[in-house]
Formats: sequence, structure tokens, C-alpha cells
Amino acid sequence: MRSGKQGILPCQAIFCMLKDGAIQAIQPVDAQQVQPASIDLRLGQYAYPVNTSFLPGSGVSVLEKMRQIDAHFDKFRIDITGGAVLEKGRVYVIPLLEFLALADDTTAFANPKSSTGRLDILTRLIADGSTIFDQLQKGYKGQLYIEIAPRSFSIVVKTGIRLNQLRFRRGNATIKAAEWKQLLDSKQVTDSGQSYPVEEAGMLRFTVDLKGDGKEGALIGYRAKKNVGRIDLENRGYDPLDYWETIYCRKNSSLILDPDEFYILMTKEAVAVPADYAAEMMAYDTRAGEFRVHYAGFCDPGFGVDTATGKAGNSRAVLEVRSHEVPFLLEHGQTVGWLRYERMSERPDRLYGQEMNSNYQGQSLKLAKQFG
Repeated sequence: MRSGKQGILPCQAIFCMLKDGAIQAIQPVDAQQVQPASIDLRLGQYAYPVNTSFLPGSGVSVLEKMRQIDAHFDKFRIDITGGAVLEKGRVYVIPLLEFLALADDTTAFANPKSSTGRLDILTRLIADGSTIFDQLQKGYKGQLYIEIAPRSFSIVVKTGIRLNQLRFRRGNATIKAAEWKQLLDSKQVTDSGQSYPVEEAGMLRFTVDLKGDGKEGALIGYRAKKNVGRIDLENRGYDPLDYWETIYCRKNSSLILDPDEFYILMTKEAVAVPADYAAEMMAYDTRAGEFRVHYAGFCDPGFGVDTATGKAGNSRAVLEVRSHEVPFLLEHGQTVGWLRYERMSERPDRLYGQEMNSNYQGQSLKLAKQFG
């Protein structure tokens, strides 16, 4: 039965959408695709190499736009049903197995999955008639596509692999100032003792950790190596040192980001998402520095929560960082981004880290699940 409450829709509402036909698929949906506050989307049968990123624009389908750009685009499609390589530095468009028939009061928005971001794979959702990436308007009906641009590593993909996920929002999900203050004061969202301006209700600023355990020489991050082997996304146990350079704490607790290099770092603060909320990592404001933090954006209800106390435990947010144009000096404790919290329409039946396979609960500095 459908709830009329406003907010981010939980897993039980997503299962109802599957039953009612609001979410449909070419192949049956696996229950494991449904997360506490989102659904994983799966790659379809073919990848189309394209020369440019694009948006179809109002009234134009994705396939029509691809045909306008290249009249023979479909002759060069890549069959990925048995696995195929997507080369780094190239852009691909893949139809997804899922498609939608949203209700008139429901919007949807997408983000890469955590492992996708940590592998420096840029993914963006595209829909027919869309004028913006990763967002679907109320009442959208139609096919879904994903734009994939591997940045650091060539990757092996296959039909059914899940690289991005979709959330649904009904009505207003914003958090009021008094509610936000209570969450901060009770340390339900972070262990940080700093104060936050009232006008930033629902916005949790976080800083970068360049000290690790506080000792000089402590591991604080990774930088992607160049000219390495491809990564099969279905495989596990890759040796991190074959693909990553380790970064250690320096005496001055700083790090110079080299232009267009990709780094894995972590937040200084522990962060958590209480059961009645969902969070999304927001793109960094470049007015404070020419670098980008984040590809993967969703934090599910239950992430980082110490079940014994209900407060933020020891889970850090992992940062995918890339500098642009010029080198940039990053210092320990520098503000690098924020998490935006929103209310759930109702508490999910399942929480992240509880009774489900949650790869990043209790994480500190952690690479994608493909690495040992």
C-alpha cells in the first residue's frame, strides 16, 4: 500500500513501485538491487561509443540525439552480454535494463554507486527529453540510459552490472533548523563538536584527514597509477599496489594535488545517517579551490550509526578527489565538501549495515571492493 507522506521513498515503497509497474525491467529485478533508500540500476546489452557527452533536450529521445550526432552510431555498438572492455578516456552510452512510469507527485535522481566513484568512473543518468543529468521530472515515463566515462582505469563490464542507483522523492524532504540542531547536538550525524550556521540546516560540512593515526608516515590516501591493467568489475582481490600509489602523512600535514590526478582520501569526522534520514554528498564549491570532491553521492539510512548508542560511530566518508587546471595545496582539517540530509517519507524496513551486505559500514580509508 502506498504512503502519502512526503520525503525520500524507502525500500518498502520501492518494492511497491515494482509491484505496481512504476519501475519495470527487461529482466526481472533482483531483490538485492533494492537498497534502504534507492534501487541499483543494471547495464543492458549494448554499449555505444560516442565522441561527446550530451543531453537530448526537450522532446528529443536519447537514441534520436545519438543519431543526430552520428548517423551510423548503431553500427559500432559493443555487445556486453558476455563482457567487454570500456577503454579509459572514452565515453559510452548504455541503455539500462530498468525503465520508469513515475507518478505525477514523484521525482527521481541518480548517483554513482560507491565502488563506481572509487574507481574513478564518471557515470551520469540520461533520460529521453532530459535537459539535465541524473534527474527525472514528476511523471517521467520511458527508458533510462547511463553515460560512462572511465577516467583512470579501463574496465570490463557485463550486462547486469550495477554502476549507479536511483532515489525517489515525493514532495518536500527538507529538514527544519530546530530538527537539524537536535541531530547535531545529540551527535547522531557526526562526532564533530563544531557549530553549524542555522541557514545551513540539513547541510553537514566535512573536512579532510591528512594525519591518519596522527603519526608521521601514517597512511592517509591513495593516488591512481597510470598505464595499468584493466579492471574486471565482477572480480575481487586485485592487489591495490598494482593500481595505486600510497600517500603518507607529512610533517606539515598537507598534500599538493597535481592537476588531473585522482586521489582517494577520507574525512576527518565520523559521519552517520540516522534511520529516518537519507544523505547525499554534494559537489564541492570551486570558489574555495580548484578541485572536485565526490563522484558517489548516496549515504543510506543506517550508514555509520553505532547501533548501541544511536550516535555516529567510526565510519568516515571516503573522498574521491581530482584537481583541475593547476596544482592545489590541501591541508589537514580543510573544509572540502558537505553532505545534504533529507527526511525519509517513512523509516526503511532495512537499514544499511544491518541484515544486509553493506561493503562500507565502519569504513575508514577504503578502496573499492574490487581490491583486497
